[in-house]
Amino acid sequence: MEPATESATPLLDPADPRHAHVAHRLTTEPIVWLTTVGADGRPHPVPVWFLFADPDVVIFSRPDTAKVGRLRDRSAVALSLDTAGGGADVLTADGDAALTGEPPAAETAAFGEKYRPLLGDQDLAGWRSVFAQPVRVRLRRVTAWWPGPDGLERVVLPGNIGVG
Repeated sequence: MEPATESATPLLDPADPRHAHVAHRLTTEPIVWLTTVGADGRPHPVPVWFLFADPDVVIFSRPDTAKVGRLRDRSAVALSLDTAGGGADVLTADGDAALTGEPPAAETAAFGEKYRPLLGDQDLAGWRSVFAQPVRVRLRRVTAWWPGPDGLERVVLPGNIGVG
């Protein structure tokens, strides 16, 4: 299940302050909850390390996990960040995941840099020998809410997809 190789249009416009808020959360948060769905239709959420590479999220997994097995059959996933701001800063997303080959070297290096403090004495190559299966999630929709100066701010990206 390989994703299309063409590059996709980014979801975020860095010049838009609402998009910048979303990008900051997706870039700096250490954990995203990845929810896959089993054959029985039940959701299976797990916390994972991730790299945001707009419009994609790159994850590395152990190849023998339940999430990888589920992704072999069903690519639809949901992502959510832990809430910040006392529960008022919320971000959810959905997309299509693919089990892939190695991501571009720049993405792997950025992932290693992001998690260097959490790796401790272990180097990225050693960690990757265990978490050897790359997963790329192409985001279809991101929805975020947070407190702003005039009340609750909300953004849905891309803007042409309805909110449920």
